[in-house]
Amino acid sequence: MEKGDATSFIEIKKHHMKRLQRLLPVLFAIASITVKAQVSQDAKMKTFVDALMSKMTLDEKIGQLNLPGAGDITTGGQASEDNSMIAKKIREGKVGGLFNIKGVEKIKHVQEIAAKESRLKIPLIFGMDVIHGYQTVFPIPLALSCSWDMQKIEQSARIAATEASADGICWTFSPMVDIARDPRWGRIAEGNGEDPYLGYQIAKAMVKGYQGDDLKKNNTVMACVKHYALYGAAEAGRDYNTTDMSRVRMYNEYLLPYKGAVDAGAGSIMSSFNEVDGIPASANKFLMTDVLRKQWGFKGFVVTDYTAINEMIDHGMVICKPFLL
Repeated sequence: MEKGDATSFIEIKKHHMKRLQRLLPVLFAIASITVKAQVSQDAKMKTFVDALMSKMTLDEKIGQLNLPGAGDITTGGQASEDNSMIAKKIREGKVGGLFNIKGVEKIKHVQEIAAKESRLKIPLIFGMDVIHGYQTVFPIPLALSCSWDMQKIEQSARIAATEASADGICWTFSPMVDIARDPRWGRIAEGNGEDPYLGYQIAKAMVKGYQGDDLKKNNTVMACVKHYALYGAAEAGRDYNTTDMSRVRMYNEYLLPYKGAVDAGAGSIMSSFNEVDGIPASANKFLMTDVLRKQWGFKGFVVTDYTAINEMIDHGMVICKPFLL
């Protein structure tokens, strides 16, 4: 480089530095406004929620945790409630959401009951097992995982979210990311196989596909990663059975896919039926508080698997009948 060229380069660099110095206050101001706007929105929402909670009776608070099946799709042979009874409970504020209800007209009808006829007008959330497509059917999760194509896997979830949300569904009980290494376990087909790294990447892709970049958009649905945790490691491959393993194996081989979903921003987690260290997952402080909340920083909500609350009695965790609304 010639001396004149070096001088010119230095002058150009000084010129750009001066421009950057002039722009920095503007950039900081924009960043500050953005942060303040977010803080303001969060504060406004907290004020709204706190005010609403203060108006709720105990029955209404418990009611928001009630998620009955609507009967269009039967899960696990469990009988769904009578629709007239569900409508009555919605009016009384004793239902927070419904699952297994399909069809935009049906969903619109019960949503209007909640929004117009209940005391506090709290809208319902509608969930469904949209596992490998809604109207458009894709290969089962195990088959999708064999592709190792994260872009296509994410696209399958995006299409499913677009179709399901158009029908009024706003919450899917997917992805199922349980690592399974015992061929006797009957639910292997719902997951992504035995590799933790692959499971991690697929969990992230599926969550991104379902939720997009903004859950406020009409063509997105909230993901619910399941079954947390270690559901696929049940002893002897027997569904719902006890799971007993070291922390080393737990972290290295089984927990990573759940963390992938959390890292991708999954809005909800489903607790599993099985015991871990002799304690049901749904009541397991190590899993729910120490790992999920403290170690991973999960900010969403946890929903139990189908009849997990009732089964606390069978696990010996409670000695009386649960409160029934």
